[in-house]
Amino acid sequence: MKHWKIGVITALLSGSLYAAPLPVVTSFSILGDVAHQIGGNRVNVQSLVGPDQDTHAYHLTSGDIRKIRNAKLVLLNGLGLEGADVQRAVQQSRVPYAEATAGITALKADDDDHDHDDDHDDDHDDHDEHGHHHHGEFDPHVWSDPVLMQTYARNVANALIKADPQGRTYYQQRLNNYENQLKQLHAEAQRSFNAIPQARRKVLTGHEAFAYMSKRYNINFIAPQGVSTSDEPSAKEVAAIIRQIKRDGIKAIFTENIKDTRMVDRIARETGVKPSGKLYSDALSKNAQADTYVKMFRHNVRALSNAMK
Repeated sequence: MKHWKIGVITALLSGSLYAAPLPVVTSFSILGDVAHQIGGNRVNVQSLVGPDQDTHAYHLTSGDIRKIRNAKLVLLNGLGLEGADVQRAVQQSRVPYAEATAGITALKADDDDHDHDDDHDDDHDDHDEHGHHHHGEFDPHVWSDPVLMQTYARNVANALIKADPQGRTYYQQRLNNYENQLKQLHAEAQRSFNAIPQARRKVLTGHEAFAYMSKRYNINFIAPQGVSTSDEPSAKEVAAIIRQIKRDGIKAIFTENIKDTRMVDRIARETGVKPSGKLYSDALSKNAQADTYVKMFRHNVRALSNAMK
């Protein structure tokens, strides 16, 4: 009897006794993992865009509309990551939703440290004639900065508490644990990058997904594509990047898990620099290498640090 009572008390404290999991839909895999880390066994999380998939190229399906309508909470990244079709479907569903980037001071989408020529056409439409998703004024890739991710995680926790008030203590406890992990990630990244001379902190990636990491850790990222993978670089831009890599002696060249590698492979061939490997930019991995945000960030820091040494 005593053991039975202890078990009941433990279950009550965990917030899981007889509680049906809260159906939560997130827009993409990184946000889905954050929701799972905080929500634990009180939530059932489904992501519209899964691991190793490109949110920029996502097209809303009828099945995903059903997922949204059947949810009790929808979590979006915000800052233009989600296309107009997703935003419209969420609003029309009348399901409560929240944006994980609320309150985060965002970088402008055209803020970068590149010193090659830029010929991007001004295009503020959500989609071009081919249906590709373009971002608006701000850069949505805040997850490359674990300090900002503490605010991101708190926004997720607050949304879960609002949707499921009975789980408040449970969510708060898990949020505190997760924030400690994020603080540890930041400390690890600082140590790794501070050990590299500033002159060597230069990296080529496929698209501009690391501006927040760039600002936090003083790394110069260059990319042939803008903040959306559907942005096509001009021949002039690519030629300027090739010249910059040769001039600055950049040795860290990376492909991304969500992108076709041909553009980066071409630049690597023309500069004679061997690609350093793969970064996880806008999605987690299907395999165990980067199947959580914490593992993804650690992988990227380790890969970048080794390549820039």
